[in-house]
Amino acid sequence: MRCYALLLALALLPAPAVHGQKQLAQSARILNAKTVCFLNQTGSASVGDHALAQLKKWKKFQLVSDPNHADLVFLLSADPYKGGNILLASGQTASVDNKGHVSEDPVPNYNKVSPTRYACLTVLDPKTGENLWSDQHLWGGLLTGFDGVGARLIAKLEKQTKR
Repeated sequence: MRCYALLLALALLPAPAVHGQKQLAQSARILNAKTVCFLNQTGSASVGDHALAQLKKWKKFQLVSDPNHADLVFLLSADPYKGGNILLASGQTASVDNKGHVSEDPVPNYNKVSPTRYACLTVLDPKTGENLWSDQHLWGGLLTGFDGVGARLIAKLEKQTKR
């Protein structure tokens, strides 16, 4: 009887290793890619420029402007992949659709955006739209840097591909 109770208790325990694992950038499609299309949908040119500079510094990928001619798409956004609401650097609120078009709200609506901003980097397969890797990082502030959030995410991806 005690054996069954012990087995039942063990079966009901969550598996911490499964829930605690982070997504590593070890996909063969990421590791073997040669060309990348970088899309900045953060609403901040400076954040995108810093991320692009970090991507060029990495020297792993050739940058192309057309996603149809790229092995991968690096999507830097203010929301997780699938679009959503963003707060522009000017303080104005806006929405981003799945194609990356930013639509500024005619009247700012600060209630639809959480006060903490994150930048998200998503690596996509341009042919299928499949999310191959994604991560987010706190955006802004003295400790995290005001415009370096995209560069931090690119550096994190680079580090994970070398494991």
